[in-house]
Amino acid sequence: MRNVIRPGGDEDDGGRRARWTRGRVALLICSLVLAVLWVLPLAWALATSLKPEDETTDTGLNWIGSRITFDAYRQVWESGDLTRWMFNTAYIASMTTLLTVVLTAMAAYGFSRTEFRGRKVLYGLVLAGIMVPPQVLIAPLFAEMVALNLVDTYWGVILPQVAVPAMVFILVKFFEGLPRELEEAAYVDGAGRWRVFWQIVVPLSRPVLAAVAIFTFIQTWNNFLWPFLVTTDPNAMTLPVGLVNVQSTYGVRYAQVMASVIIGGLPLLIVFVFFQRQIVRGVAHTGIAGQ
Repeated sequence: MRNVIRPGGDEDDGGRRARWTRGRVALLICSLVLAVLWVLPLAWALATSLKPEDETTDTGLNWIGSRITFDAYRQVWESGDLTRWMFNTAYIASMTTLLTVVLTAMAAYGFSRTEFRGRKVLYGLVLAGIMVPPQVLIAPLFAEMVALNLVDTYWGVILPQVAVPAMVFILVKFFEGLPRELEEAAYVDGAGRWRVFWQIVVPLSRPVLAAVAIFTFIQTWNNFLWPFLVTTDPNAMTLPVGLVNVQSTYGVRYAQVMASVIIGGLPLLIVFVFFQRQIVRGVAHTGIAGQ
């Protein structure tokens, strides 16, 4: 069927009509402005990282230096063990994500599908954890890690980040929207609760579980404060902690600082590019975006 362009600017494509109203134009302009405001700092960081170090403190607004150089990246790479730090960060983020998804999914399913004494009180305590700032728990968590001899270990960084009350809340909201008829039919066929959870509920929950996994991975990768406190051994440091230590050792060098920002953020940008559809679908399935 051919698209028909009407005199008023409307296009009829299979019964659908698109019109550039003032609202749509205003929304497009606002989106473009926000996109530019988001991209400008990133572009400035990239441009600064490619300048000679002595030109990064010029007062003029010069996007491009006298020459493009990768010296800042080379110096950052040679000053620290970036390969080791990237491996540490990837391992810690992956293990934290796996444990968080499994534990929060099981907890959320229990809250949404089982009735037991004290359920509402316990769920209220979990939700109350959302309002507790993580900084308040640093001292007791550090004391606990010292008592368990987990300082300067992977598990010392991973375990305190596994308990995420917000993810339990998101999954509870999603599980409550799933049709119970499917689970009841499985129970009639002789399936147990554990089998129903893994073979019926989990496959139906893939979009929201993917979103939870991606959010957890990004948050863990970016986390600086807790790994900074619990790791002193350079071999156990994560990428954000290692890059900060390199910068503090050699003083403030703006080209190297921006190169560190680009190196630290590039893996997350790649993750977002490949999984942005899962992120959007996961947020839509939680129902929180529309509240």
